[in-house]
Amino acid sequence: MFEGFTLDHVDVGDVTLRVRHGGSGPPLLLVHGHPRTHTTWYRVAPRLAERFTVVCPDTRGYGESTKPPTDADHMPYSKRVMAADCVALMRELGHERFFVAGHDRGALVTTRLALDHPDVVRGAAILDSIPVGESLARCHAEFATAWYHWFFFAQPERPERAITADPDAWYNVATKNTPERLGEENFADFHRAIHDPATVTAMLEDYRAGLGVDRAHDDADKAAGRKITCPVLILWSSLDDLEEMHGDIPAIWREWTTDLRDAYAIESGHHMAEENPEALAKALDGFFSGLPAG
Repeated sequence: MFEGFTLDHVDVGDVTLRVRHGGSGPPLLLVHGHPRTHTTWYRVAPRLAERFTVVCPDTRGYGESTKPPTDADHMPYSKRVMAADCVALMRELGHERFFVAGHDRGALVTTRLALDHPDVVRGAAILDSIPVGESLARCHAEFATAWYHWFFFAQPERPERAITADPDAWYNVATKNTPERLGEENFADFHRAIHDPATVTAMLEDYRAGLGVDRAHDDADKAAGRKITCPVLILWSSLDDLEEMHGDIPAIWREWTTDLRDAYAIESGHHMAEENPEALAKALDGFFSGLPAG
């Protein structure tokens, strides 16, 4: 897994991030979602490393990265702070400006990264996501039912008790998430993470921040008319329910971007990097290769 890549633990300030990096060419950061770690990219990253210097971290709280204490506002797990981690990580690795692609919760980090650090991000691919403020503003009974975990995870203590009582049942081990589907090493990394109570709490803090401080940041940007100014690619999974829940995904993103280059579905379930890595790698390669590297 990740043949030719280097595995490091990089101090970025108040946390240390586990990261794999390799390849050559313009730097490209890949940001995973919940409940995965950076290893979710193992089928995509080597394909992209033929043309890019690919960097795949565990975001703070996830996998083997530091799990800092939280506060009343859950700010240590806000996407603004996670985005700042990404900037610091890339600088430590020698990359002042870079491309970025993020999936699921990592897409929220990517969105915040592009909004907060427009001088750093050359281009952004946002996968299976709309801004968290938009999701919550559009909340209806179907969304609340299908995505109930957003609201359950935000509760104090109870989700930790439910998940740690039987992590395999909660995260569909032996049904949806198996070594055969994820790949043995990727599955092992995911499985270790969901069985670590500290990681479970940190992942929940990500969602607790989402309903509060992250939404506040999105709403403030929308009110001020701030938009993502770099070139943007929007992708979503055709077999997931993002479009069903929110309707016209490109129309939503046109309100948040000034340079939306393309937006379309990848034939896949939610975890597209594992389920259709060929199509995803081709889409990312085509998009980022068409942008100025310097």
